Amino acid sequence: MHNQAALSLKSNYTLFSPYPNTLQNPILSPSSPLAKRNFCYYSILKCRGTETPVSKQHLNSLSFGNGSVEDERIKSAGVKDIDVATLGNLCVDIVLSVQQLPPKPLDQRKSYMEELSKSPPDKKYWEAGGNCNMAIAAARLGLHVATVGHVGDEIYGRFLLDVLHNEGIKTVEMNERNDKIDTSSTAYETLLCWVLVDPLQRHGFCSRADFSDEPAFSWMNTLSNEAKMAIKRSKIIFCNGYGFDELSPHLLVSALDYAVEVGTSVFFDPGPRGKSLITGTPEERKALDKYLRMSDVLLLTSEEAESLTGTEDPIVAGQQLLREGIRTKWVIIKMGAKGSILITHSSISCAPAFKVNLIDTVGCGDSFVAAIVFGYIHKMPLVYTLTVANGVGAATAMGCGAGRNVATLKQVLELLRGSNINEDDSYWVELLKSHSGAQEITLLAKLVVNGNHSWLRRAPMQNVVSELLPRLECAQTNRVGAC
Repeated sequence: MHNQAALSLKSNYTLFSPYPNTLQNPILSPSSPLAKRNFCYYSILKCRGTETPVSKQHLNSLSFGNGSVEDERIKSAGVKDIDVATLGNLCVDIVLSVQQLPPKPLDQRKSYMEELSKSPPDKKYWEAGGNCNMAIAAARLGLHVATVGHVGDEIYGRFLLDVLHNEGIKTVEMNERNDKIDTSSTAYETLLCWVLVDPLQRHGFCSRADFSDEPAFSWMNTLSNEAKMAIKRSKIIFCNGYGFDELSPHLLVSALDYAVEVGTSVFFDPGPRGKSLITGTPEERKALDKYLRMSDVLLLTSEEAESLTGTEDPIVAGQQLLREGIRTKWVIIKMGAKGSILITHSSISCAPAFKVNLIDTVGCGDSFVAAIVFGYIHKMPLVYTLTVANGVGAATAMGCGAGRNVATLKQVLELLRGSNINEDDSYWVELLKSHSGAQEITLLAKLVVNGNHSWLRRAPMQNVVSELLPRLECAQTNRVGAC
């Protein structure tokens, strides 16, 4: 069965209590096939792991030059040598096979989690998650990438730092270190995402955040100087709605304000959290509104766009977000199996999805964002940007899970060369015809057939791919900026 992979991350945070290194977990099913292999990895949670001293040798390492002198020159000159930095949402994903998913009643759910957390998971179930997905996908496209966030001083933090380091991604501690912070407390530890899979392949997410009104890192009040430097040196800073689960609205807004001050473009994907933030605390609502108005690029699924605007038509919803924005240049609507739409003040661009054998959609939305960053930085034609983004998302969906399992550039190139897109001309014409009189409209098409729709410009897939391949092939062996 063919399906589309350019999807948003649709998972929830799940957080667990501290657990000792004790007996095998009675909830796990050792006989299940899922318990005997690596799983597909999902979303974000937090948990206290084994106490292990960790040297954060990778933290605050932002040198892309050949030495410290060059690095200092770049800092003082204000050069933007980082293509994209992610803001918060760093975690380790863990997927476990269970006989039954967590119950819905809050008290029963808590008991379930306490039972599950009695023994630590085997390392074979660990994977980098959250914004690591986007960071890894972007690095594989040849971009210079940094992550600005928090990981704890324990075994999970070491694992996460090593994964990012091996992918060529720089890591920066978001908070100033000082003696007032109790680094041994649970609140300081690396976030873990626990994803529970039952025998019917259904997924459940549990979190100790379900029992707390505070963000995971509510103790974090100010951006570190290194975090500010990373934002200043970045062309783009990316934040998603899950950041609100770990960082205070005040801190998120301060990062946004600083990015605007230093001329860094802001990408924001509210994700599934957008709907709950609309009815959240006054501080959350205010922060969400500011991100929606002050971001340069907004990325949403059609369902998320509708929940934020009350408008079912994805193009009308995108245009509304553009009008209400102060700095907004692009609104990108992810249309699931249909493809994606990029809306500006003067144009609408659409690209059908690639046909792939879908295995796992986790990480597809994050990978999609990475390719949008690629197109934005290199000023590619809008429909070209969507084509690459759909390809990266689709390539990720052909594998199992996120983190180090997101799309490789080789896989993306193979998809583009195959040019097997899910054309549905009647769908796109019906969706776009009511907007035919106002804007330039472009649709990626495998075959360009002369017809009556003079208002619709069709971009031949063959032409798009022939121009994309040299740029992407160059990124296989060089940093994109050198090509």
